Amino acid sequence: MPHSKNHDLYSLDLTGASFVKACGGPCTEGCVTLARIGADAWALGDSKRPGAEPLRFTTEELSVAGIDPTRFGLTI
Repeated sequence: MPHSKNHDLYSLDLTGASFVKACGGPCTEGCVTLARIGADAWALGDSKRPGAEPLRFTTEELSVAGIDPTRFGLTI
């Protein structure tokens, strides 16, 4: 069962979320997309699977996973 804080992240509305891409190399095979969806909430998507529901993370969880929003041009 998901942690209750993570469950709350999935209740946040993605309407109007502005996803930006970060690529490890040429973006020919798809890129990771990231959007801030709250004060301490992020949505992480995959440009190769645009119809898939983005995963949701707190800022701390992104950091632990080695994902830096500044690489996407976003501020923490």
